[in-house]
Amino acid sequence: MILHSASTIEHYVSQGFWGHKTLLDLLAQHVADVPQRPCVVDTPDRAELIGTPATAVTWQQFGAAVDAIATGLLRRGLQKDEVVVAQLPNVWELMALYFAVARAGGILSPIAMQWRDTELRNVAEVSQAKRYIGVKDFKGFDHIAMAQRVGYQTLALEEITAMAAQAPDPSLLAGVKVGANDIFSLCWSSGTESHAKGCPMSHNNWLFQMRLIPEVVGIQEGDRVLAPAPMVNMTGAVAWMSWLSGRGTLLLHHPINVELLIRQMLTENVQFTILVPAILNMILKLPNVDSLNLSSIRSIATGSAPPSRWSMEEFKRRWNIEICNLWGQTEGTGVIAGPLDVPDFAQRSDHFPWWGKPGIEWPSKVQGIQIKLLDDADVECTQPGQVGELVYRGPNVFAGYYRRPDLAQNSFTADGFFRTGDYFIVRDERHVGFFDRKKDIIIRGGFNISAAEVENLVLTHPGVQEAAAVAVPDEIMGEKTCIYVVPKDKAHPPTLEDIVAHLKQIGVAVYKLPERIEYTDVIPRNPVGKILKAQLRQRITKA
Repeated sequence: MILHSASTIEHYVSQGFWGHKTLLDLLAQHVADVPQRPCVVDTPDRAELIGTPATAVTWQQFGAAVDAIATGLLRRGLQKDEVVVAQLPNVWELMALYFAVARAGGILSPIAMQWRDTELRNVAEVSQAKRYIGVKDFKGFDHIAMAQRVGYQTLALEEITAMAAQAPDPSLLAGVKVGANDIFSLCWSSGTESHAKGCPMSHNNWLFQMRLIPEVVGIQEGDRVLAPAPMVNMTGAVAWMSWLSGRGTLLLHHPINVELLIRQMLTENVQFTILVPAILNMILKLPNVDSLNLSSIRSIATGSAPPSRWSMEEFKRRWNIEICNLWGQTEGTGVIAGPLDVPDFAQRSDHFPWWGKPGIEWPSKVQGIQIKLLDDADVECTQPGQVGELVYRGPNVFAGYYRRPDLAQNSFTADGFFRTGDYFIVRDERHVGFFDRKKDIIIRGGFNISAAEVENLVLTHPGVQEAAAVAVPDEIMGEKTCIYVVPKDKAHPPTLEDIVAHLKQIGVAVYKLPERIEYTDVIPRNPVGKILKAQLRQRITKA
């Protein structure tokens, strides 16, 4: 399936940013070059999470498993360009499925473990996927039964594991042709829409994105990468791109278990990982921090909120670890403030390199990406202090939301820049900085939550007359969801527990559930009826 236009493909090929090799070609090269190097290592608590033993595979074993799973899927009738939904924690089979589904000519669509019936129906409707791969028991919940309710044909993880142990069929696989501009994955992004939107990324999109990693965050040959973020969006992809670019070892972890995470950092000879700022701060404030030896780690990427200058300086002072500040989206956009481009800790927490600005060359050698800031009239912001929406163009950006042509006009500018929906500020002649979100979203622990979706779901409760959802700051998760509710019966308003129970009953992802409620007589709106979220957020800060 090729979604980028012929002119886009020709442009990036002529510029040398895209080529003809695929991620499958890269995998095959790694298997040939470092067959016995450890490739993927399961999270140590896998048995406790899903009841099957933790496994470690070499690159040779991983490559063989990919071919075997692809063979099994083809024998089960997988068609070219067919979307396959996978709802799995970070296990080695999930990484194998990315490549195996592509090897069989399909497209893997990984989704969050927290998603429930409502989200699965949207994925099925948008993607037209019929096959689903999941687990029967994760934290007491049967994902397979849920997918069957929604109407998917299901495969349990154990069946994929069994497939991986079979012999592949080279003649069957030889009949599948996959090109560099074919779509490799279909991940999902939440924004102002009521439902998540599919973000198709081609092999060329991913290969360009992957080339940004080694120089900017300092990945080296054979690095061991600890991956605590779920492998379902761009946050998790930073880990697997780092692993693939350095043909190293991917150490899995998920969901977050802080004690186990720190143990892995201390004992697994990790060189690179990804941690949210709250975890960075928590590590530095541990009572035994002076006894921790994290010196094997060379760099840590962080995002979802600005890291503190203090935490960056402390990690450098204590263990010589560089903290890299990332901003990115599942649509393929990304800007990184790392030690090469932004060496000054005083700037790195809130200054991003203005990649693509004419006349500036960056130590990281990043080329091909262009970013601009546009005000509300689409006039470019150029002077320090000006604020505008970040628009982004580059070989890493997707072609548009999957099967949503209605969103195309508002997603891109006339000259092909993707509208990110985030406001940035011009810091100086070389840097921009994150300022605020234009899109009405709440970011909880790295997951984007559409405030509009939460509002629509809360309104299905019979006791709610009106509702508004806003972010409330949280030290651990970054943000949590607060709902303002106008009750139908003021004498007997629905409690937070009532609303949460209702949302669970209709099948809503756990991370979308509101965690605070405020009652109000009226939801403030502007003259055209838009909810005045700034006023509601201000009420929270004064409470």
